[in-house]
Amino acid sequence: MENLVYTIILLPLLGFLINGLLGKNLPKIVVGSLATAMVFIPFCIAVSIFMNFDSESQPVIVKAFEWFRVNGIQINFGFQIDQLSLMMVMIITGIGSLIHLYSIGYMSHDKGFYKFFTYLNLFIFSMLLLVMGSNYLILFIGWEGVGLCSYLLIGFWYTNEEYGKAARKAFIMNRIGDLALLIGIFMIASQTNAVDYLTVAQNAGKFELDGTIIIFITASLFIGATGKSAQVPLYTWLPDAMAGPTPVSALIHAATMVTAGIYLVVRSNFLFTLAPTVQDGILLIGFLTAALAGFYALRQNDIKKVLAYSTVSQLGFMFIALGLGAYTTAMFHVMTHAFFKALLFLGAGSVIHAMSNEQDMRFMGGLKKYIPITHATFLIGTLAISGFPLLSGMISKDEILVAAYSKNPIYWVMLFILAAVTATYMFRLYYLTFHGDFRGTDEQKHHLHESPTSMTLPLIVLAVLSVLGGFINLPHFIGHGHYAKLMEWLKPVLTEESFKQMETTLTGVAESTEFILLGATVAMFFAVWFIVKNTYVNKKKRAIAEDDYTGWEKLSAKKLYVDELYNALIVKTVEGLGRGGKMFDKGVLDRFVDYIGEGAEDSGRSMKRIQNGNVENYILIMSLAVGIILIVNFILQ
Repeated sequence: MENLVYTIILLPLLGFLINGLLGKNLPKIVVGSLATAMVFIPFCIAVSIFMNFDSESQPVIVKAFEWFRVNGIQINFGFQIDQLSLMMVMIITGIGSLIHLYSIGYMSHDKGFYKFFTYLNLFIFSMLLLVMGSNYLILFIGWEGVGLCSYLLIGFWYTNEEYGKAARKAFIMNRIGDLALLIGIFMIASQTNAVDYLTVAQNAGKFELDGTIIIFITASLFIGATGKSAQVPLYTWLPDAMAGPTPVSALIHAATMVTAGIYLVVRSNFLFTLAPTVQDGILLIGFLTAALAGFYALRQNDIKKVLAYSTVSQLGFMFIALGLGAYTTAMFHVMTHAFFKALLFLGAGSVIHAMSNEQDMRFMGGLKKYIPITHATFLIGTLAISGFPLLSGMISKDEILVAAYSKNPIYWVMLFILAAVTATYMFRLYYLTFHGDFRGTDEQKHHLHESPTSMTLPLIVLAVLSVLGGFINLPHFIGHGHYAKLMEWLKPVLTEESFKQMETTLTGVAESTEFILLGATVAMFFAVWFIVKNTYVNKKKRAIAEDDYTGWEKLSAKKLYVDELYNALIVKTVEGLGRGGKMFDKGVLDRFVDYIGEGAEDSGRSMKRIQNGNVENYILIMSLAVGIILIVNFILQ
């Protein structure tokens, strides 16, 4: 086990080093194949470990070395393999290897080909460090690593000034959450004399239920999660991250970086269960995020922007599940979302590739006959996220809806509306892109073509996973008990209190009621599908420019002017403080230093007049000084 764990974590790092040092002189096929292999091999190893793991297996701790000791706290650098980390490793390396394979074709003509794969391998290494680390400090190292890599990948085409701004925006907004996470880790260490998960979990009982300290700790961890997982108010960086190449969008938005916040909360379930107030806050933020992002997505014209806001909205669904205490439900949606969202982003990349880098849906249309594989797989992804019966997205989202109904029927109504919004903007995207008449230029139409096999193969694999992924955790009335499979699988990583809270939530709805709720969501799905198809196919409604919309549509297209609000209240304020600081620096500090320097120069010039080389003057001055000394001594006596 120890050697296998080291192999999983070190192979992506090895790929990063080889391509980083030698990639410039290696053929592109070697660079891409090496980088892909360094992620796919860890996936195969993780699957082999998974085959020997079950719901009764205890965590395996692999200690690499003793890192340091401080104030009686021993910090080891090691890794923890349990049901949760193993699930995340398989998602990261499985989806990651498909994205690497896709990138070989997508980035084949890019001058920075070897750098791109170097960054991708480093990103995977950092993400594995985040989920496999045995304590919060190793998690934080991986946390910062993925933040750095996201900056490098979002701003990969750095010659474009706007892309550079997007990368900086992501980096800075993540730093806000990272500071809160670090404070939370320090508080955990000060209160429990440990930072490793197992010891902290054992000592969590010392905290008072909903006490000030536990609220402060969990709130700090949650703020860290809002930054990485793009929740209100730290969510505006994620849509701007579309500046990076499309495989980057898939990697960041599907299975890796944005799910780090969900992983952190689930990993820390022994703390959050003790803070119901913070759980209520998580629930509120999840609802607000899902609602805002869903509203924004309704009238976006950039195909990647729609998917970006869709990601933010789906992350809101996951945080709603966390706020309800349904930890395994959140992880289930993390998994299914990884399948269909990676499929949708890579499908969007295939569309952009066919359209000669055009991303605006106003200039697409009728693409299904030109790129049939991309169309078929993209349709599956659209159906999955929208809630087509028995596809992965429908099953995981239904579990969240049931958990919400168990807590409060009003929560179910709110989620039902948000699910309808999701289906609306996704079908709008689908029909504007693949149906109707082609609205691009003749040159674009002439170059329309299906993507190469290296790009379509990952689409097919992800489409199959989007169809079958939900069968891992079917609802109880189909014969698997109350989502028992995944709940039982993740039981060892949950405390008894967390598991009881979750079990009560997920089993609190009668089978007949759940069947009715499911019927309502299925009926809603087909109703939305019919309405959107009628609007954009039969009535041939078209997307228009953002500035031409009116009413609520303009508010959606302009994203409620939140970016402008942030810019006015925060960015301009900081810039103003910076200008004020610059004026103070130049007008006060610089002048003060200049005065000191000028005083020294003046005194030097004055002394220079005395030191003129005339011996008679020196004797006269010395005599006067001796005389003055004698007179002073006489007076003092």
